[in-house]
Amino acid sequence: SGWHLHQSLVDANTGANLFANMRGTDDVLSPLGHQYVAGILAHAAAGCVFSTPTINGYKRYRPNSFAPDRITWARENRAAMIRVLGGPGDRASHIENRAGEPCANPYLYMASQIVAGLAGIDAALDPGPPELSPYECNKPKLPRSLMDATAALNADAMYRAGFGDVFVDYLLAIKQNEI
Repeated sequence: SGWHLHQSLVDANTGANLFANMRGTDDVLSPLGHQYVAGILAHAAAGCVFSTPTINGYKRYRPNSFAPDRITWARENRAAMIRVLGGPGDRASHIENRAGEPCANPYLYMASQIVAGLAGIDAALDPGPPELSPYECNKPKLPRSLMDATAALNADAMYRAGFGDVFVDYLLAIKQNEI
């Protein structure tokens, strides 16, 4: 089973959903929402240590399982890692990360999403176009094991900057012991 984490950002002053596209274009997400998604996608392999922290969790990442198997985003498509829900002008538009599993620590899972999403905003990243067939596209696959995910986290400078080397090294030591 999966833990799908729904996310959006809200303006602290106005309460407006900053992911909602209210500009009259066909995009579901605002430019800021696209950048946030791009940050999560750019650090998805390393982020799996936070969203999928157990050895068994990686068995979900396979085609045609309603769980993602690739680092993708799409509109209203349950095969994508990041599913965008809503529509142009819909104040409730938001994203859903479908990579997580119920054993994830909620604080670390949410924090990892915020750190990666904000990195995408800071770098003005672009996620590219949404996928129409996430299981059949040529995008990188999600890690196939906790071992692969820990190797990605070990090499990810953004998570090291966001969480600190001491914490990342400690978490990696715990995960290496589990492996």
